[in-house]
Amino acid sequence: MRMTENDAAGVETPDSGAMSWEERESAQAAAYDAIGDRYDEAFPHKDGQIGMVERLLPDLPPGARVLDLGCGTGTPTTRQLVDGGCRVTGTDISPRMLEVAKRNVPEARFLLRDMVDLDPERETYDAVVSCFSLLHLTRDRIPVVLDLVRRALVPGGRFGLAMVEADVDDAPIPFLGQTLRVTGYFRDELRGMLHSAGFTVEHERTLSYAPASTQARPEIQIFMICGNGEERGTA
Repeated sequence: MRMTENDAAGVETPDSGAMSWEERESAQAAAYDAIGDRYDEAFPHKDGQIGMVERLLPDLPPGARVLDLGCGTGTPTTRQLVDGGCRVTGTDISPRMLEVAKRNVPEARFLLRDMVDLDPERETYDAVVSCFSLLHLTRDRIPVVLDLVRRALVPGGRFGLAMVEADVDDAPIPFLGQTLRVTGYFRDELRGMLHSAGFTVEHERTLSYAPASTQARPEIQIFMICGNGEERGTA
């Protein structure tokens, strides 16, 4: 899924500007409902994602509360966090993806919820991870969600982010037989946006990735672990 404006050529899809946010997100969810288990078949090797969580886990307290934002099928991230002793809540807008996630990681708690509906006034976490989920939002919504994530983190909390490097905003692309709307940034712009949201990038890794399916394109993946600029409290 390496994203460029050319990916939109020949893709017939309604202009998202003519749709309400609810209509747009319903179409995104329907696409992932149709993809289901095929997502993991197309992306069987997730070394960068696994490596990011491996680096994150030692910095979390025992029994850490972690939000997997846009958890998809629950593998590998939700499973890895649970196996690492975390209490994990996974959220996604696709009912089908959540069905698969519940099967893959029955120990976790799952909620059918849009990322923009995160409520830091009612829920806080030691860490939030977002693996290739924020790219499904628009550029005007991503800073809003980053602010919600920062506010939902306890002092000293960590944010693990995975994105695909690209210069697109809400572009329709073909993906595993469906059409998805995606957004991306070049890495310097992504760093700047995280800084503006109040995060400090503590670790960064970039990888080239070739999916196992011809229906998904090669891509450049960016992995970042960020602090929220606050010291963790002591008991």
